[in-house]
Amino acid sequence: MTDLLYDAYPWIKALHIMSVIAWMAGLFYLPRLYVYHVEQVGAEGSTHEMFQTMERRLLRAIMNPAMIATWVFGLCLVFTPGVVDWSLVWPWTKAGGVLAMTWFHHWLGLRRKDFMTGNNSLSGRQYRMMNEVPTLLMVLIVLSVVVKF
Repeated sequence: MTDLLYDAYPWIKALHIMSVIAWMAGLFYLPRLYVYHVEQVGAEGSTHEMFQTMERRLLRAIMNPAMIATWVFGLCLVFTPGVVDWSLVWPWTKAGGVLAMTWFHHWLGLRRKDFMTGNNSLSGRQYRMMNEVPTLLMVLIVLSVVVKF
């Protein structure tokens, strides 16, 4: 199995990068949709229904598959011999960042359910602040992998 991972390493890495890009795009866009949903649309009407559809499709058709692919290809990279030296700090900071990113993804999913049930209690300002979370985590993850501190 490790020979297969080693031979496929460039392909796995490329697929991992592509899935991360798709996942990050969704993590940046969904909170922005929530801002507009709260501030401009409200909790009823045809525009509310349209935003519900856009948010659901973004989460289910793009973000969920991209997150799963990111995890699968990332774990394949981790198990490729010689790629990760666990005695260094960077794999641990990256892992922490990825776990936090996954938590944020699920938090966004719970907020979508709040919109569905009419129980959203967050303001546009709060969603704007939360929209910075994936950026901060991305900085941590990229610096961990590239600088390897």
